[in-house]
Amino acid sequence: MIRCVTSTRPIAVNDAEQLVALLGRNREFLSPWQPVREPEFFTLDGQREAIKGMLRELERGVTIPHVIVNHDRIVGRVTLSNIVRGPFQSCTIGYWVSADAGGQGHATAAVAQMSGIAFGDLTLHRIEAGTLPSNTGSQRVLEHNGFERIGVARAYLKIAGRWQDHILYQLLDPNS
Repeated sequence: MIRCVTSTRPIAVNDAEQLVALLGRNREFLSPWQPVREPEFFTLDGQREAIKGMLRELERGVTIPHVIVNHDRIVGRVTLSNIVRGPFQSCTIGYWVSADAGGQGHATAAVAQMSGIAFGDLTLHRIEAGTLPSNTGSQRVLEHNGFERIGVARAYLKIAGRWQDHILYQLLDPNS
């Protein structure tokens, strides 16, 4: 077993090459958990454009996109998105790790690090996450990080080409 030495860092355009390789190796593995992607998404130009789009959203203050890194190798992605200010002070978190890095604590560590950013640097009050009912691994990641299950959202997101229910979780800032 590979020792988990996990960190996250902001995504950069020069990550596109590593992400293309990682997504290519994990395309089938990730497909049940993600929206249907156009073929261009899996190309170098497609990843560069996707990253540029995320960086524009970062500038607007609505997204914090990171890569998950283990021993200087990208093993996945984690993103705080839908950041809302005002009385809501909330965001959503999404993440994935490659098949060969699964079960080693990378997602758990990445969610913990991003929660620290959400409640620290961003001074948010709440983080929401959703998982497919069958995604017990993702549910364990959230529960290990103190997220509480708050309900089921029917036909919540279009994943793998169809509208699917999601179990919703939340984590509140322990200092608020």
